[in-house]
Amino acid sequence: MKLKVRVVHYRCHGRDCWYADIDDADDRQPDDPYWYADGCCSQSEAITLACAQLAALEQAAGPLTRISESQVAA
Repeated sequence: MKLKVRVVHYRCHGRDCWYADIDDADDRQPDDPYWYADGCCSQSEAITLACAQLAALEQAAGPLTRISESQVAA
């Protein structure tokens, strides 16, 4: 499986924020990623968090769980 990181800039309550998520590169619907971070203060922070999560996913070497699947299990 090929994973991709998506980083998005947006304004929230008058301040700049960044969002990052990790999803399957072939998934055409980005509404249910494997991981996300919202409200990052900078692009650098969002990218750093995503890279750390990619490394953790690689170390886990098990089946990936989408956000919606993990919320059902909680």
